[in-house]
Amino acid sequence: MQLSTLSLFPFSVPKFLHIKASREGESRCYFTLNQGFNRSNKLSRYIVIRSQLAGTGILDATNSLSEIKPSPKFRGVCFYGMTVMAGVLPFGILIVAHPLALIFDPYKTKFYNLIPKLWATASIAPFFDIELEGLENLPPQNAPAVYVSNHQSIIDFYPLLTLGRSFKFIGKNTVFLYPGIGWAMYILGMIPVKRMDIRSHLEAVRRCMDLVRNGASVFFFPEGTRSKDGKLGDFKKGAFTVAAKTGVPVIPMTLIGTGEIMPAGMEHVVNSGSVKLIIHKPIKGNDPEILRQLARNTILDTLSIEAQKKKRLS
Repeated sequence: MQLSTLSLFPFSVPKFLHIKASREGESRCYFTLNQGFNRSNKLSRYIVIRSQLAGTGILDATNSLSEIKPSPKFRGVCFYGMTVMAGVLPFGILIVAHPLALIFDPYKTKFYNLIPKLWATASIAPFFDIELEGLENLPPQNAPAVYVSNHQSIIDFYPLLTLGRSFKFIGKNTVFLYPGIGWAMYILGMIPVKRMDIRSHLEAVRRCMDLVRNGASVFFFPEGTRSKDGKLGDFKKGAFTVAAKTGVPVIPMTLIGTGEIMPAGMEHVVNSGSVKLIIHKPIKGNDPEILRQLARNTILDTLSIEAQKKKRLS
């Protein structure tokens, strides 16, 4: 299995920074440079910074700087700020290039592949790492497919965009009204759908089949909404109907960690953590129900295995 790690800098204090208590009410701050920077470990160098503790000689008054971390709310503000700043240039490019894409490549819009990838990567780089597993299971760029994944958080689509695939998302229609990101979704050819509206869902499925038959790929969150408790919900048949009727494979993917970083209903916070995206082997068939069951069982089993791994490590 191919394993690739997208190495991004976490938004936290470096692990090589330590404070050690000293006598006479002093504390010393050591930057240990032989870890990370000096991998040979042949030499050990230190930079010592002295600071007087005002009016106290108590050793317990010294705290480790490694424990001083930005609050989740502050990280949330920074995250949204980074998302806006990182999107200014790409959004401008999308506006200029959109008329040309409609003329020369109205279905796949391959020109747009790199732009969302760069934007998503720049947005999340300071806040959490992404580990990609199973990249060998991805079909060729030009091969249409139906991608499905579990849905834990509003930030789920960021790791998915880092794959650089030209699949079209199915999104709640109200998201398209958001300034910036909503407009970009419209330009990228994403498909809006109204919740609890059968006609809207049928129209979305029809549009997806039209895209796939013209060589494009589509992406579904088959649960239909984010999980509130981290448990995998029931899968709706829409995505699997598209795959069965068009004869393209279903690519199941499992997202792990996004629900802990930004839980459903807490979109104002960004907790520390990392994300893992696992791409599973393609599933083919002409029965939507069988495809639905196979895809859900694949993701459910993976979530269970990863939860057990995490429990053993904790």
